[in-house]
Amino acid sequence: MSILLDNTGGAQHFLMGNDAIVRGALEAGVNYASGYPGTPSSEVIEQLAKVAGERNIYVEWSTNEKVALESAAAASFSNLRALCAMKQVGVNVASDFLLHMSLSGTRGGMVLISCDDPGALSSNNEGPSRHYSKMFEFPLLEPGDFQEAKEMTKWAFELSEEIKNVVMVRSVTRISHASGIVKLGALPPTPDPKACYVYDGPENDLDTHPVITQPIKTTHPRQQRKLQQAAKLFDECPFNTYEGPQDPELLIITSSACNLYSKEAVSLIGASDKVGVLKLGTTWPLPPKILVKYLKKTEKVMIVEEVLPFMEENVKSFASEKLEEIGGKKFFGKNDGTLPPVGEMNVDIVAEAICRVLNLTFSPGVESGYSDKFKSTAMVSIPDRGVTFCPGCPHRASFWMLHNTTLLDNRKGFVCGDIGCYALGRHACGYFTSKTFHAMGSGAGLASGFGKLSRFGMDQPAIAICGDSTFFHSVIPPLINAVHNDSDMTLVVLDNRGTAMTGFQSHPGSDYNAMGESAPWIEIEKVCEAIGATVAVEDPFDMERAQEKLLEFVSDTKGVKVLILRQACALSPQKRNKKKYAVHIDEDLCLGENCGCNRLCSRTFLCPGIIWDRDAKKPKIDEVLCAGCGVCTQICPQGAIQKTEVM
Repeated sequence: MSILLDNTGGAQHFLMGNDAIVRGALEAGVNYASGYPGTPSSEVIEQLAKVAGERNIYVEWSTNEKVALESAAAASFSNLRALCAMKQVGVNVASDFLLHMSLSGTRGGMVLISCDDPGALSSNNEGPSRHYSKMFEFPLLEPGDFQEAKEMTKWAFELSEEIKNVVMVRSVTRISHASGIVKLGALPPTPDPKACYVYDGPENDLDTHPVITQPIKTTHPRQQRKLQQAAKLFDECPFNTYEGPQDPELLIITSSACNLYSKEAVSLIGASDKVGVLKLGTTWPLPPKILVKYLKKTEKVMIVEEVLPFMEENVKSFASEKLEEIGGKKFFGKNDGTLPPVGEMNVDIVAEAICRVLNLTFSPGVESGYSDKFKSTAMVSIPDRGVTFCPGCPHRASFWMLHNTTLLDNRKGFVCGDIGCYALGRHACGYFTSKTFHAMGSGAGLASGFGKLSRFGMDQPAIAICGDSTFFHSVIPPLINAVHNDSDMTLVVLDNRGTAMTGFQSHPGSDYNAMGESAPWIEIEKVCEAIGATVAVEDPFDMERAQEKLLEFVSDTKGVKVLILRQACALSPQKRNKKKYAVHIDEDLCLGENCGCNRLCSRTFLCPGIIWDRDAKKPKIDEVLCAGCGVCTQICPQGAIQKTEVM
């Protein structure tokens, strides 16, 4: 049995933050959960899927984040408790419907879990999601530790039902993917609700009237009254806490993981008699009485948060409105340069900032000059380990062909990149092939635009790439656009049979769903054919045949072509720890450094399974790392890399 289902009174477990969020949802009696995979949020839906059967919960990986939110909202409108999870960039995708849902309101508890990624540890940007709560006018909660991640998620469902609107619970990587001791509450009886959408009541009855965003003259004032109601509730909320002296010399206002950094920093520099820490769990709307109470006590205020100064600017605005009541304040934070404007916070950054404000001496817990000494040593002793595709990754073969095809075509063609493992196509391991890189599906959208520029003299072939999950997520609309507008482009779909980058979650091209049940799967080639594109399916490991087809498509200057390169990820469950070929170097054929290829296999192809033997001055196969795909046997000009079938 999963520890997330432990119903022993007072039980404590060491839980990852996302697991604590899941437990909070279970204690709230969640009925419906949806999302789209994205680090650091993926585990929320994955863990709920594992216990779905025992707790009578429906769980799905949706086509994209907007659909996920719409799907969960349908459950809320039918008086079920619903949760939707995604990472920060996913909220951008969902924002269209999020705006409307916040205006129309909800019924059953509707909680949006947004997991932000300060520092962009696993993202292409660190754009925070918090601003949506202010822009779209719904409450924002931010857990400050792992216990709060559970408790706050549970309370979010109650808050949502009380104000009849969506509530965002915003986590960050260092909450979602770190772990701590969590004391569990009681699980309710396994829910067995009756879903029913009622839509025939009077306009002023939110439980029976159709859930719509019109008329604005009614819905928008009602939405703002809900925020005012939330602010009153926040003033009594146990998730807003203060630690420190009665009248601090410096008041730190913080939230989320920065709460932990701030408390540790105060302890580290021994300033607990000078510095108070006001941790806000309810960061929009701000709790007015609590802020007035603690802002009165000091003249210096420092706001500690990650990425953009969302809370800093809101607190300053609030303080200016309450100037007569609280007096003038000196604020420190991101806007004045006391704290860095981007990236993650840490204890040393916060401690150093406190010391600058209070004119204290900060001594980090390492000897003087340690950083310079480490850097000089690292330059000598630590080998360069650039990012690369895994051994046996089909994307390596695909980018080899894409790179060579653009050279053979000789019209300065280029590849419009996309997000996924294949984002590495812009690095050396992808032979610097991708020349654009933006949001999911943007490669196809850009290629659609480039493909219409022949009227302005452009004759460069435009090639877009996407993965199979991304195809369903956001490539179908730009593909339709390209066909309808008669654009000249080639789309290459890298179909590695799963959402590989985030852990092989299912998508519409899978024959199973999030709960492991058998599900109808959608064939990418049939979708493309129905749209009107010319379609071919090839195996990227058969590089000669696949490259011929790719070159044919790129050479055809008219219309939309789609080449699906289908080969399962080397780490997928069906291929993991299985080798199709045993690969070896024929030393009699290999010329090593004397070959005119300039070490093409080890220096350019860049598969980790091929290493350079400095003593022999020849390449060799690392049998531990080699995945046995056999692709490298197709690149050696001497035919020295050979394979033997083993399965």
